[in-house]
Amino acid sequence: MVRYGMTPMQAIQSATLVAAELLEASGDIGVIERGRYADIISVRDNPLEDVTRLEHVGFVMKGGKVIKKD
Repeated sequence: MVRYGMTPMQAIQSATLVAAELLEASGDIGVIERGRYADIISVRDNPLEDVTRLEHVGFVMKGGKVIKKD
């Protein structure tokens, strides 16, 4: 998406927040907030500076449980 003109922030939001809105599920997914479903990842560097950093995930939490940790 960035390659075709979106900013990194726009690309990330389209895959999370905007996707949740299109699925009419923004009450449950698409944001990190208490009481909502949250799958969280961490990356070493800032993906807003280089979105390809999201290709190298170091930590994944799904449903409150760590499922990957480097």
